[in-house]
Amino acid sequence: MKNGYFLVIFGIFLVLQPVFLSGQSFPGMQGDPFSAMDRAFSAVEDTPTLEDEYYLGRAVAANILAAYRPYTQNPALTQYLNRICQALVINSTKPVVFNGYHVMIINSPGYNAFATPGGHIFLTKGLVDAAPSEDALAGIIAHELAHIILRHSASIIDDMRITEDAASMAQQAAAFAGRGNAGAQRALAFRNSVAGVLDTMMKNGFSRPQEFEADRTAVELLAKTGYDPGGLLDMLTILQRVQRSQSGGFNSTHPTPDERIANIRPVISRYRVADTRSYRVQRFKNK
Repeated sequence: MKNGYFLVIFGIFLVLQPVFLSGQSFPGMQGDPFSAMDRAFSAVEDTPTLEDEYYLGRAVAANILAAYRPYTQNPALTQYLNRICQALVINSTKPVVFNGYHVMIINSPGYNAFATPGGHIFLTKGLVDAAPSEDALAGIIAHELAHIILRHSASIIDDMRITEDAASMAQQAAAFAGRGNAGAQRALAFRNSVAGVLDTMMKNGFSRPQEFEADRTAVELLAKTGYDPGGLLDMLTILQRVQRSQSGGFNSTHPTPDERIANIRPVISRYRVADTRSYRVQRFKNK
């Protein structure tokens, strides 16, 4: 990728940072956004670093938290999901990100989930409540982790060819950072451009091949961690049953549950994992 990629990443972070800090933040999310922009202008690498991905993830997280309120009534449930996430992460091919992986529940009855390249994972309360077991919850989280591990967000940015507009967007970002009156209109145009990028990432979803790849990777990750590799299948079966009554959410950003089930059945059959589900029943009930 070209250096313009980094300007776009940090420009997104700069515009949305005030929104993010007004909501509930993840650990380590304080800091000077203008320092982040300075680092963007001095970046010379052709490949984004873990830190670059983290700041892009912060911007996406800001947008999500502008649309959804965090679910805070049961902190123990959030901690439980984060423990599941950490168990999966240490068995993954990307156990380390710039500021660690974090799971948050958003207060929505719908069925949906989001993952940012920086390691932030959001699950709706409705999706968490629908899970019949810890292994099914692990399947949901593993799928979102797979998007991070496989760098699907970076692929979306590449496909949009936003680097072609990097020069003009960088000028707008610089004007905004300088807080000059002459740059106000350009700053607004930059903000609108960023909103368009994030809208594509969040609402249109990943491509069908990427979703199928994330499901296959999730099954592998479940097996490596000792979970039932069919945990994701259990969750997809539930989504299959409610598909007709639910609009939006997974229905608008993912292939159909039927297609996803057909995609992972052959993968699940490759793994032989000791059945330890009984050890997790009680802690799932106590979540």
